[in-house]
Amino acid sequence: MKIKPLDDRVLVKQSQAEEKTAGGIVLPDSAQEKPQRGKIVALGPGKLLDSGERAALSVKKGDDVFYGKYAGTDVEIDQEKYVILRENDILAVIEKK
Repeated sequence: MKIKPLDDRVLVKQSQAEEKTAGGIVLPDSAQEKPQRGKIVALGPGKLLDSGERAALSVKKGDDVFYGKYAGTDVEIDQEKYVILRENDILAVIEKK
């Protein structure tokens, strides 16, 4: 299945939830927190401006990002977990050193 986000939305593949605490305790699925990090896999064309033009997005496909804890809509595609977010729900882009 192929997904094409609309307007200023992005499709982010969620990172895996932490399965252990820092002390080594294994967490059951019900106790794991929702990930707030992922990789952008698809972008919309940008927000439609009053002039009829599209605003360019400040993120690109392949960027690793942090997003708000309760932001976006969770979707599952081919047993993979994704979240569809608006660009302004993205808090930061993770830069590689």
